[in-house]
Amino acid sequence: MQGPTSVEQNASSQAIGHGLFPTGQLLPFILVTALFFLWGIPNNLNDVLIRQFMKSFAITRFQAGLVQSAFYMGYFLLAMPAALLMRKVGYKAGFVVGLFLFGAGTFLFWPAALVGRYEFFLFALFVIASGLSFLETASNPFIAQLGDPESSERRLNFSQAFNPLGAITGALVGTVFIFSGVELSPQEITTLKARHAYEAYLQSETLRVVEPYLVIGTIAIIWAIIILRTKFPAIQSEHESGDGDHGRFRDLLQYPHFLLAVVAQFFYVGAQVGTWSYFIQYVQDSVHQPEKVAGYFLTGTLAAFGIGRFASAYFMRFVAPNRLMGAYSLANIVLVSMGVLMPGWIGLWAVFLTSFFMSLMFPTIFALGLKGLGPNTKIGGSLIVMAIVGGAALTPLMGLISVRTGSIAFAYSIPLLAYVIIAFYSFLGSRQRGLARAVA
Repeated sequence: MQGPTSVEQNASSQAIGHGLFPTGQLLPFILVTALFFLWGIPNNLNDVLIRQFMKSFAITRFQAGLVQSAFYMGYFLLAMPAALLMRKVGYKAGFVVGLFLFGAGTFLFWPAALVGRYEFFLFALFVIASGLSFLETASNPFIAQLGDPESSERRLNFSQAFNPLGAITGALVGTVFIFSGVELSPQEITTLKARHAYEAYLQSETLRVVEPYLVIGTIAIIWAIIILRTKFPAIQSEHESGDGDHGRFRDLLQYPHFLLAVVAQFFYVGAQVGTWSYFIQYVQDSVHQPEKVAGYFLTGTLAAFGIGRFASAYFMRFVAPNRLMGAYSLANIVLVSMGVLMPGWIGLWAVFLTSFFMSLMFPTIFALGLKGLGPNTKIGGSLIVMAIVGGAALTPLMGLISVRTGSIAFAYSIPLLAYVIIAFYSFLGSRQRGLARAVA
């Protein structure tokens, strides 16, 4: 099918956000952008679950950190199958399969709560994340390629800006509907055990997680049906031919900026997930606030993250994406250092503000890493999604450091290291060179 002429494309670009939004494909763009909001909800409900499971299963911070390990292992293990599926049948299939897996995982929360086994919940979270792996593997490159290549970073930052709105929703839902506000002292626990009522208390706390997940799962299934019935464009990666040339894994070794993007994304996701996973505990330990107040602080820092996403999409009109990310990385190095060295109200507000500056990092690393990959874009995108396993690796490590040192503040040295690495990638590692520049 013959596409529009270059004159028509230029006119449309000027009429619709200077190439930011795709001409004639606004409905698929909107449906996929909504997914960024949708998967933000379970991602940040995990931060509430960590605290809730510490209470309802009486487990340590390290054990609770396995919530993120189970979750992000789903991302890691399913990203490649998602890419292989989409190489054969396209992005739309990835959206539909991902949403159905997402919904199935949320529905597993009901039997998990009835059985009352922590391992069952971890399996349910793994299934949810498996679905989200399909969604992220499909959504990020789909949005980046759906329109003018020159505005891919801005467009992806715009769509990703709806992700923190979902994150805020998740944290708020968890704080209001999952946290009971009941925090027992050791003496009260002893009294309940003497009355043989402690198990009933734990069961009631566990059941509080079920209803929010059932609602989210229902929405995911409905959205899958809507996407299934909507016509989507057949997007081919830059230089991807229609005769089956979909790229090869070994070719990716020739793109240093891509390989470094995988490393940077691993550490970024570890920093983001670790920061938010233990933020409630940081609030409680450093300024001694109850869990609901700490939950509202978490909601606030996620709001700062959302503001940062929208602000970054605007700032990129004037500042190169890699330089803006580098400046944000330096800001977070200073702020996290304050959080580690000055726990208390100063450290709390410093960590709180890091969310604003981390906001542009995931989509910007993703878009910069995909630049110039040509027919390797789909498999390259899947490997960057697999780097999300950083959340599974670094979050329990923070929990272990916290347990060993007795300081949740010191555990934030892990995000500090991550921002140093991201700053290096921003200023030096993201430059295209060699074959990457030739292909681009």
